[in-house]
Amino acid sequence: MRKNDLPLVYSCSGCSSAAQTANRIAIKMDREMIAEMSCIAGVGGDVTPLVRTAKSGRDIIAIDGCPLACCKSCLARHNVEPKHHFDLSKFDVPKRLGEDPNPQHVQNAYEQILEHI
Repeated sequence: MRKNDLPLVYSCSGCSSAAQTANRIAIKMDREMIAEMSCIAGVGGDVTPLVRTAKSGRDIIAIDGCPLACCKSCLARHNVEPKHHFDLSKFDVPKRLGEDPNPQHVQNAYEQILEHI
């Protein structure tokens, strides 16, 4: 399958362990050819080629680390609604500042997301 045929995945990538869990899940989805990761910072920053990609009509998976839903909000600025939106706090991923993500939380949340898409 070509990357352009895959859904797009966007993730939070903030400073908390939950945000970095979201980022690692999106990277894993990209590397395993489940989805093509694109840049949510570029969408939120109104970078034309990245906004164009978000608005391309491809299915979108948005992964947020917490209920603040920054990733989903960046997409909404451009009237883009993800097909799937995940808030990792609903998968018991704790949000801790100054900590790296727990590999077991990454794997558990990843598996749960795959069950839902």
